[in-house]
Amino acid sequence: MRHGRTFLLKPQTTHSQLGDLLLVASLTKTLSDSGTRYLPEPHSIPLSEPLLLQILRTNALHPSKKLDFFRWCSLAPNFTHSARSYSLIFRTLCRAGHLHEVPDLLHSMKQDGVVVDSETFKALLDAFIRSGKFDSALEILDVMEELGTSLNTQMCNSVLVALVRRNQVGLALSIFFKLLEDETQVPSSIACNELLVALRKMDMRAEFKRVFDKVREKKGFEMDIWGYNICIHGFGCWGDLGTSLKLFKEMKGLMGPDMCTYNSLIHVLCFVGKVKDALVVWEELKVSGHEPDEFTYRILIQGCCKSYRIDDATKIFSEMQYNGYSPDTVVYNSLIDGLFKARKVNDACQVFEKMTHEGVRASSWTYNILIDGLFRNGRAEAGYTLFCDLKKKGQFVDGVTYSIVVLQLCREGLLEEALELVEEMESRGFAVDLVTITSLLIEIYRQGRWDWTDRLMKHIRDGNLLPNVLRWKMDMESSMKSPQSKRKDFKPLFSSEGEFSEIMNLIRSADATMEAEVVPDNTEVKDEENMRTDVDQWSSSPYMDQFTNQVLSTGHFSRLFSLSRGRRVQAKGTASFDIDMVNTFLSIFLAKGKLSLACKLFEIFTDMGVNPVSYTYNSMMTSFVKKGYFDEAWDILNEMGEKVCPADIATYNVVIQGLGKMGRADLASAVLDKLMEQGGYLDVVMYNTLINALGKAGRIEEVNKFFEQMRASGISPDVVTYNTLIEVHTKAGRLKDAYKFLKMMLDAGCIPNHVTDTTLDFLGKEIEKQRFQKASIIRNDDE
Repeated sequence: MRHGRTFLLKPQTTHSQLGDLLLVASLTKTLSDSGTRYLPEPHSIPLSEPLLLQILRTNALHPSKKLDFFRWCSLAPNFTHSARSYSLIFRTLCRAGHLHEVPDLLHSMKQDGVVVDSETFKALLDAFIRSGKFDSALEILDVMEELGTSLNTQMCNSVLVALVRRNQVGLALSIFFKLLEDETQVPSSIACNELLVALRKMDMRAEFKRVFDKVREKKGFEMDIWGYNICIHGFGCWGDLGTSLKLFKEMKGLMGPDMCTYNSLIHVLCFVGKVKDALVVWEELKVSGHEPDEFTYRILIQGCCKSYRIDDATKIFSEMQYNGYSPDTVVYNSLIDGLFKARKVNDACQVFEKMTHEGVRASSWTYNILIDGLFRNGRAEAGYTLFCDLKKKGQFVDGVTYSIVVLQLCREGLLEEALELVEEMESRGFAVDLVTITSLLIEIYRQGRWDWTDRLMKHIRDGNLLPNVLRWKMDMESSMKSPQSKRKDFKPLFSSEGEFSEIMNLIRSADATMEAEVVPDNTEVKDEENMRTDVDQWSSSPYMDQFTNQVLSTGHFSRLFSLSRGRRVQAKGTASFDIDMVNTFLSIFLAKGKLSLACKLFEIFTDMGVNPVSYTYNSMMTSFVKKGYFDEAWDILNEMGEKVCPADIATYNVVIQGLGKMGRADLASAVLDKLMEQGGYLDVVMYNTLINALGKAGRIEEVNKFFEQMRASGISPDVVTYNTLIEVHTKAGRLKDAYKFLKMMLDAGCIPNHVTDTTLDFLGKEIEKQRFQKASIIRNDDE
C-alpha cells in the first residue's frame, strides 16, 4: 500500500502471463549484468517467439546483448527464428550502427529459409548508405535478388535519391536498371530527374543517354516538365542540338515550356555557336507571355561576349538593369572580359568602376580578368601596378593571378623576374601549378637555361610535379631519338587528300555528307513550304518552331563551330602529362621552327593512344602555313576535320592566313561566309587577317567594308589593324585614305609600335614620290 492505494493485478492478467513477465524480467536482468554467460541451457527455458520479441523490444537492454540472446536462442532444439524476429534484430542493429554483424545474420536467415519483408531490406540499405558502406549495400541487393525479394517502387525511389545525393551514382544506376527490369514497377520522375542531373554534372554521356532511352521505352513512365528541361539542357551541352529541339517540340505539344525551358534552349544555342538564333528566341520570348529572368540575361551576356557581339551584350546589360535585375559578379566579369577581348580597354575599366560603385563585390576572378586584359591590350605597366596594389592590400590575389603575371614576364623575356615571382608565390602559400611551370619551362628552353630548373625545383611545394615534368621531358627526348615508325613503310604522317586551295570542301563537319547530296531545286522549295505549314500560326514561339523544323528535317544537326574555350590545366599527378605536355613541347619545337621534331612527337603520342585536340592541330597548321607548306597544312586540316570536329575560331584564322599567303582572297571570303552560316564570329585576329589578305589581293573596297563591319560589331581596331590598313592603302596608291587611317589611329589613342614607324616611312616616301610626279607634270605643262 502506497499513499492509501493498493496495487492489485488486473483481473485479465492470468498466471501464465505473469510467469512470462517474470521470466522476461529475469532474463533481461541476467543479460544486462553478464550477458548469456550465466543463462541456463536453452532447452530448460520455455522459449517462444513472443518471449524473444519482448526481450528484443526492451529499451533498457544494450543492442549487443540483444544480439547475443538472439544467437543463444538459435542453440535451442526445434526453435527457428521467424521473419519478424529477424526483422526486429536487423532494425536494432541498424539503429545502433552495428552493421558489421549484418552479413552473418543474413547468412543465418538464408539457412533458416526465412525471408524478411522489403521494408526491412530498405532499412538495411538506408543504414549502409548513411554509413558510406556502399559495397555492402550492393551485397544486400544481391541477397534480395537471390531470395526473390524486391523493393517496391516507393522504397526504391527513396533509395535512389539518397544514393545520388551522396554521389554514389554507380550504385544508383545498378538499382535503377534493376527496377526497370521489373515490368510491374515504374520509377518516379523525381528519382529519374535526380539521376539524370547527377549524370550530367559528372559528364557521363553514355550513361545519361542509356537512362534516357530506357525510361522512354518504359511503359507507364511519363516525363515531367523538369525531366524535359534536364534532357534539353544535357543533350544540348553535349552538342546534340537535334535531340534537344526534338524534346522541345514534343514537350510543347504535351504540357508547354516554362521559363526554365527557354533558358535551357538559349543556353544550348549559345553553347553550339548559334548566338544569333538565341537572340531571336530571346526577343520572341518577351512577347510569348514569359518574362526573361536574371538567368536569361546572364546566359545571353555570356554568349554575346564569347562571340564578340559586344554591342548586343551591352544592350542586354542595360535592359537587365532597366527591368529591375541587379547584375551579379558573374555578369560583370563576363562583360569586362568581353570588352577587353574587343580591345575596348576604357569601356572595360568604366564597367569595373560602375561595378564597384553599385556595391557589387569583385572577386579574385574579376581582378584576374582586369590584369590579364591590361596585359593583352598593351597596358603592361597598368597591369603590374594593379597586381602590386592588390598584393599590398593582401586580398584578391590567388595562384591564377601569379600565373598570369609570370606568363607576361616570360613573354617579355624577363626570366629572372619570373623566377623571383614564383619564389614569392610559394612563400605566400600558393601552389605552383602546371600552367605556371609550363610557361617557365618554355622560356627556359628559349633562353637555353636548363640549369635554372634546379633553382625552380627548390621553390615548388609540390615536390612531385616538376620532377615528373622533367622526367617526362627526358623520356620524350629519348623517344625522339628512336626511328620514326610510320616512315618504315614510307607512309606520310598525315594522309594527302588534295590541295589546300580546295579548302571549301573541308569546312564542314565529318557527318554532314547529307548536305552535299544533289537534290532537285524544287525539293528545297517544297520543304520550305511544308515547314511553313507545319508551324502553328498561333504559336507563342513561331521562330523557335521553324528553327526546330529546319534542324529536324535533316535528321541531325551539323555542328561545325565551337564557342567553347580551353580550360586551365590542373595538375593531377602523372596523369597531367598527356596531351597538355605534348602541346607544350610541340609549341617549343614549332616556335623554334623544328617541324620534323614536332611531327615525330605527334606520331609518338598518337601511337601511344593519346588523342590530339584542336589546339594540337591548330599549332601544327599555323607553323606549316608560316613555312609555306600549304599542302601539308591541308593534310593536317583533313585529319582534324575527321577527328576533332567542330573547329574553333583559331582554326579559321589559320585557314584564312594560309589562303591569304597563297593569294586566294576569293576563297578566304567564301570560308568567312561558311563560318558565319555556322554561327561563327570574327575576333580581332580574324579581322586583321582578312584585311591583310584582301588588301594584298588589291580588293580595297572589301577591306574598307570589313573595317566598318569590325567597328559596327563593337570591336575596337588595334595597332595591327591600323598598321595593315595604312600599308595596304599606301601600296594601292590611295595615300589620302592611308593618311586618314593614320589620323584615325592617333585620335583613337592607339599607341604606335615599330611596325607603325616602318609603315609611316613607306607612306612618307610614297607621298614625296607622288609630289615629285605632280611637280614634274606641272613643269612639263609649263614648258
